[in-house]
Amino acid sequence: MSGFDEQNWSGLDDKQRKRIVSGAVGVSAVALVGGNALIGLETFLLVQLALNGGQLSRIADLDTPLLVAMALALVVGTVLNLVFGMLALRPHLNWFLSGARPEVGRRDAIRRIPIRQVYGTMAAWAISLAVYLLFSIGRGPNEFLVVAGGFTLAALSSGCLTYIYAERVARPLSVMAMRDQPTAEVKYSVRIRMLSVWLVSSAVPMAGLLAVNIGRQVGLLPPPGGPVDWLTIVIAVIGLAAGTRVVLLVGSTLVDPLDELSKAMSDVNKGDLSARVPVYDSSELGVLQFGFNKMVEGLAERERMRDLFARHVGSTVAEHALARGDEMSGATTPSVGVLFVDITGSTMMGARLDPETVAGLLNRFFTIVAEVVDDHDGFINKFEGDAALVVFGAPVALDDAAAAALRASRALADRLREELPIKWGIGVSHGTVFAGDIGAATRYEYTVIGDPVNECARLSEVAKDAKVPVVASGDAVAAAGPEAQNWVRRGSLRLRGRLTETELYLPAATVAALDARAPVVPTVSDVVRGLTRLPFQRVARRR
Repeated sequence: MSGFDEQNWSGLDDKQRKRIVSGAVGVSAVALVGGNALIGLETFLLVQLALNGGQLSRIADLDTPLLVAMALALVVGTVLNLVFGMLALRPHLNWFLSGARPEVGRRDAIRRIPIRQVYGTMAAWAISLAVYLLFSIGRGPNEFLVVAGGFTLAALSSGCLTYIYAERVARPLSVMAMRDQPTAEVKYSVRIRMLSVWLVSSAVPMAGLLAVNIGRQVGLLPPPGGPVDWLTIVIAVIGLAAGTRVVLLVGSTLVDPLDELSKAMSDVNKGDLSARVPVYDSSELGVLQFGFNKMVEGLAERERMRDLFARHVGSTVAEHALARGDEMSGATTPSVGVLFVDITGSTMMGARLDPETVAGLLNRFFTIVAEVVDDHDGFINKFEGDAALVVFGAPVALDDAAAAALRASRALADRLREELPIKWGIGVSHGTVFAGDIGAATRYEYTVIGDPVNECARLSEVAKDAKVPVVASGDAVAAAGPEAQNWVRRGSLRLRGRLTETELYLPAATVAALDARAPVVPTVSDVVRGLTRLPFQRVARRR
């Protein structure tokens, strides 16, 4: 699988598919021919030693008929292993080249490739034994039993190694077959691989040693012909070598998917919720691959819902809600800054412009509001048509809630003036509010209730009527600390719905600009100059 895992499997072109198929065929051919040829040579050597009393010095004294019969049998077996292996792979390789979507039967067949390869290997060794029998007629039953025993043990080792090789070669096919509909079903357990390790590294060598000793005891094999029994030594060496091969192969089949999972988990830990692992393993590791992908999909969906939730109610309120659970909560908060911004003439704008243009303008307006509010640690409590209510100091307390609201109002006025061709009014107030959930147990929202909320909405109306960008209450400026020096008092006014007058403050820059433009009018008081007092008087008369 190395070199294939990171590819975009759904976007492979014909050239890439052919390259992968060529690689799979090459690896299969080398594994089948090389593995079986090596096992065949080992088997031939062991049979020779078994029949000559374990004398390595006589290994060159070859029995020509035996050599010919075994050589033919092993060649036939090796060729048949290759043929059966390619026949098992061919329909799936053709499907891979076609780029067609896998059907259920195809997915199941691909997952059975390793075990079918094992069946082919066993059949090849059985046929090779039959070939030996055909070419060794008349040589006696003892020799045939020795050769049959050697071929049987060789077939077991070859079958185990074939299973492991086939599982690795079939991985690209499994990835393609499982990419749309991965399954959590265990087809062949990891125990099969562990059984292969045990058979190759332990069971087969031990069975060989037992067979040699029993055969010598019953007269089937000659006794050791020298001081050193090279037969047992060679069996041990071959067992160690075969065990090393199978442990390395099985280890890689376990480590490869675990490495992929480890890398993907590291990516997820870094915040990359697009990380996935290919699902190709037919064992419990495949279930783990499938489960990991489902888990990350769930995390991505949860983050998407969390993001949508935050977009609807604000990230601060979303975090607050997630932290406290599903219980309604709320409390009186003594120091909260409240800002209300409203577009002037929105009804006329809706009649004059097409709906799409109005929607685009409102989105740009609210985008600016959201950016400024985020920069000043506030949160947008709600959008109301063409207006927005912004809170500073709840649900997360701020040391300078009033100052934050006033700074945000000045920054917002500057941004709106520079970026949008509209008029607006901003009102800012400060005081004690109830901040919490309002509604029923099955449906509620976070909001703020209190006199400062009503006051800032009225101040926004005053700002629009007076054609000034921002009007703040005296309470907000009084609680603003150093920020207060950026504001200038411009009289007081009893706002609609209130019993007492509210002191009115404008940004110092706004007052300076108004004073610079205003003509000298003898009938206007020197306390409130230019264009500011007259609009406030008109507003007061209407209230």
